[in-house]
This record gives sequence, C-alpha cells and structure tokens, in this order.
Amino acid sequence: MTLKFDIQPSPNATSDKDRAAKLVDPGFGRVFTDHMAIVRYSQGKGWHSARVEARANFPLDPAGAVLHYAQEIFEGLKAYKRDDGGVNLFRPDANARRFHDSAERMAMAPLPEDLFIDAVEQLVRIDRAWIPGGEGSLYLRPFMIASEVFLGVKPSAEYIFSVIASPVGSYFKGGPAPVSIWVSENYTRAAIGGTGAVKCGGNYAASLRAQAEAIERGCDQVVFLDAVERRYIEELGGMNVFFAFDDGSLLTPPLGTILPGITRDSIIALAKDAGTRVREEPYTIQQWRADAASGKLKEAFACGTAAVISPIGKVCSANGDFQISGGVAGPVAMGLRKKLVDIQYGRTNDPHNWIRNVQ
Repeated sequence: MTLKFDIQPSPNATSDKDRAAKLVDPGFGRVFTDHMAIVRYSQGKGWHSARVEARANFPLDPAGAVLHYAQEIFEGLKAYKRDDGGVNLFRPDANARRFHDSAERMAMAPLPEDLFIDAVEQLVRIDRAWIPGGEGSLYLRPFMIASEVFLGVKPSAEYIFSVIASPVGSYFKGGPAPVSIWVSENYTRAAIGGTGAVKCGGNYAASLRAQAEAIERGCDQVVFLDAVERRYIEELGGMNVFFAFDDGSLLTPPLGTILPGITRDSIIALAKDAGTRVREEPYTIQQWRADAASGKLKEAFACGTAAVISPIGKVCSANGDFQISGGVAGPVAMGLRKKLVDIQYGRTNDPHNWIRNVQ
C-alpha cells in the first residue's frame, strides 16, 4: 500500500542548544523528539491522512473505544547512528510483521507492513538530529489505538496509528550488570489461546502487580511461570529468557504463550551461526534451580529491544534464592550482546541483512 506522507515540520522545534542539553543524559523514555507520524483508518476509507507533524496530544472522546475495551497494540525498535554519520534501523520488517499479527489477534485493522516502515523512516528522517552518539540510540514507539466513539463490545471501526520517538542513552551505566529476578507464583502472564504472543498494553498492565511484588522483594525483574502447571519458565515482565549450559548449548522457552521477541530471534540466529546448538524447549523452575546448583547451567540472561541482553545473576522465590555462575556476567551473554550491538551500529558485517539504512 502506498500513501504519500504530508510532511509538516514543527514551527516550534527544539533549538540545537536545548536539544544538546537534553541528549547529555536522556535516560529511557522520558525525553521526546519534536515530531510524530500519524495515519488514520476508517471502515469506509481504509488507511488515509498520512502525515508527519509536530508532536502533540490527541483529541480523544471520553467514549473512545481504546479507553473502555483496550484495543491497543504497540512496537519498539531503535535507530542507531553509525560512525560515518549514517543511520541504521534494525529489522523494522520484523516489527512490521509482528505489528500486523498483533492487529489481527486484537481484531484491529491490520496496517500494511510497507506503511509501517515508511512511517518509521519518515519520523527518523525529520528527527535524526535527536539520535545520540556513542551507545545511545533513538527509541521508536509505533502504536495503534481504537478511536471510534461508542459504548458496546465490538471491534472498533476507526483507528489511529502513530509513531513517536525518544532519544535514549546506554541502558546500563558502566556496562551490563547482572539482574536479580523474582519468581512469580501468584500471578501468570498468559495462557494458551490468550494474548501472550501479542504486544498489547493489557499484557503489560497485567504484569505490573507481579513486577511490583518483585521490587518489594528487592529484585529487579519478575519471571513468570506457565498458567497451567505453574512449573515452566515463560518470560520476564518485558523480556525473553535464555539458558546457557556446560555442553555449549542454549535453551529458550518455546513460543506460543510468550512474545516472539525480535532480539530473541536474532540471538538464536547468531548462536546458530557460531555452531551453537539452540533448543526451544520447556524448562522448569525446578530444573533451573538444580542445574544452577550442579554447575550444569553456566549462564542465564534476558533479552529485549531496550536492554539488548541482561545477565541474570540471582533468582529469588518463596522457596529460597539461588545464584547463577557466581552472580556475574558470563562470556556467552556478553559475546552475543557484542555481536548484536556491533551489527546494529554498523561496526561489523550483517550476514542476515537485518540493517536498513535510512537515507
């Protein structure tokens, strides 16, 4: 589908001086660029009115469907500044496909994948001065909300698709530090037939109580078990998880009730490139504890767009705590992280053609 974007530069764009000050330490998701991309949908017209304009509030009726029935999906990806000044996007086609799949599951109007990518690129072009150097990047948040005004349980007939951007610094100050995680036994994230594989806001809202419980226990993150037997590791509150063993193999929980992470998929591909045996198999919390104690398990790490790879150093639960490999970051996680980050920033070859250059 081809829609021409109407580009309307903000008349009140941030000055170079003020932007430079904000980029010194932007944190994560707190500072935003000057513009947003927006496309609207209605059943009669389809996708229409594509434009890039000054970032501003949406006018939203109190009876807007998203506020009552939670028809909402989103994505997360990054733009990276190369050493030569160019700009890379990492696997935006994969984000576009997942966004399309999420819309289908949530009974929303599927957005054509080329329109998704075009919207992302248009925003990066107009706000490319906001991309930090060094280990920073421009975090891009495409999302879609149901905007029809009605009170009644049915799929919306109108939607707003938008992309906003936020400059972010390095996720870890001083390098990736091992995180501690809390095993949630009172809450589950998803069940078979549910929306676990969908990137929708409701999944994250449902995880917040468990995440708060983890913080109350002094942990950084929560890990969820399956909803049926409460034994099998699924994923963290916002990241997939991997396990590295003494035989050189990697294991990650199978898809189905968990998010098909793009970082997860990339790690699997890079590991296989290096000759590593990667198993997508169920793994119980009991196995995790036993393998950590015996030394069979050498490392555990989480992965996602924001942090790339986070080593897991300690696991806490109502049945006692245990450490993985002395609670330090291991060579498998850090090696994979370096390979992936070097591809993202254009510092090494890209064997899978994952990088899309923004001209």
